[in-house]
Amino acid sequence: MAVLLNRDNGLTDPNGPLYYKGVYHLFYQYNPYSAIWGNMTWGHSISNDLVNWVHLEHALNPIEPYELGGCFSGSITMLPGGRPVIFYTGADTNNFQSQNLAFPKDPSDPLLREWVKSPHNPVITAEDDIEPSDFRDPTTAWQAVDGTWQVLIGGKIDGRGMAYLYQSNDFINWTRSEKIFHSSVKTGMWECPDFYPVSINGKDGVDNYLEKGNTKFVLKASFLDHDHYILGYYKAETDGFQVEATDFMEANTDWRYDYGGKFYASKTFFDGGKKRRILWAWIMEADSRANDIKKGWSGLQWPVEEIESLRKDEVEIQDKELKKGSLVEVVGITAAQADVEISFELPNLEDAEQMEPSWTDPQLLCAQKNAAVEGRLGPFGLLVLAFSNLTEETAIFFRVFKNHSRHIVLLCNDLSRSSLSRDVRKTTFGAFLDINPLQESISLRTLIDHSIVESFGGGGKACITARVYPVLAVDKEAKLFAFNKGSHNIKISKLNAWSMKEAKILPIMKRRKPPV
Repeated sequence: MAVLLNRDNGLTDPNGPLYYKGVYHLFYQYNPYSAIWGNMTWGHSISNDLVNWVHLEHALNPIEPYELGGCFSGSITMLPGGRPVIFYTGADTNNFQSQNLAFPKDPSDPLLREWVKSPHNPVITAEDDIEPSDFRDPTTAWQAVDGTWQVLIGGKIDGRGMAYLYQSNDFINWTRSEKIFHSSVKTGMWECPDFYPVSINGKDGVDNYLEKGNTKFVLKASFLDHDHYILGYYKAETDGFQVEATDFMEANTDWRYDYGGKFYASKTFFDGGKKRRILWAWIMEADSRANDIKKGWSGLQWPVEEIESLRKDEVEIQDKELKKGSLVEVVGITAAQADVEISFELPNLEDAEQMEPSWTDPQLLCAQKNAAVEGRLGPFGLLVLAFSNLTEETAIFFRVFKNHSRHIVLLCNDLSRSSLSRDVRKTTFGAFLDINPLQESISLRTLIDHSIVESFGGGGKACITARVYPVLAVDKEAKLFAFNKGSHNIKISKLNAWSMKEAKILPIMKRRKPPV
């Protein structure tokens, strides 16, 4: 669900999300003076439930010479004893980037309202072979077998994207490793890298970088306007990372957190209280810069189980046949801000259209076979943020194909009719869904929050996030429909939809001044 953490000024990358003394913290790139990028500070908001938020005063402001160009992205690491430290990139007026530290003034304060920059800053600067304007976004640090601290920093040399590895015994004095942690010639600059363990056999989050046998590691990098990741194994003894199968952008493999066009610069953190790893991401604007300024805001999103606490006014539909050309309105909810779960059954899978060998790009395939193009099994799905006469509609839909050995399910998000405005981008997005429709229903969960539409296919096996800016289908004028434009009848096995209550976003809570 999209949570707009600030509706007054420009908010971008999440920096150091953290769970500390019972409070969730989100730090983020923030422009106090405009709705577009610039004047980067670290904004700071807190929550008890990841749904309702309170703004605090800025955590970091660019006032030192090494950061007058902005306090850029970074992370938070927990030191022994439970003391958090911010590791962030500062850029000077020439955009020479360096890595810096800040510590809480009062670690006993669960709100962490004041931060003090280290007198040792900058603790890492670009060496001769490193381009100083492409050297940023330190990860959360971890400890190797011998207790040495390790941190990755994104960079680029001669067009090759990479993560540099730096090491320290005291978190103050850092030395660059003789070898690059990982790199690729196919990516360009790596922004906002992330590196963390995941369980092979379970669903719980993992925070032990030294555990063997039951974990793989995710290496994520932001490049080419998307968040890409690969899987592999970390050898703590040698500080090496070995890719499990294919590397970034190789062998027609393009693993992304999200297959929409505006999900970027994400950051994870481990929530020890619930043993889960939470992912935050920046949902970039798709509107014009002029309209960004006019609106006065840009936003973030986060889907977590706590979002379900906002549900109200449930509507349910079961065992509803959708004949060719069917359009069924879902009434009784506020369609501009809704949570929708729907599953479909297809009785005639043997009649699926043949998959051509050249159809390897899901986004291109969704654009060619958009929501207006009739097929056999599909398009079928949801029309969200739709106006009553469908002059505006955002279509999230499926198509099912077959080849010689199996069925292929395509998930699409078609924005071509999403807005009458000429100033917004209306891209179509797509992803192949790794499910077998012979053995399970085709399911979709879509979260709608005014200008953000998140769609999760197959229980989350593929996700597409989009920015949508309707002119007519807003607030009470927005409608929600289930539809089938395929030539074969299908069935809605179950649909549940809820209106969503507004989350509470409270203004800045300022520190009290001590009595004189």
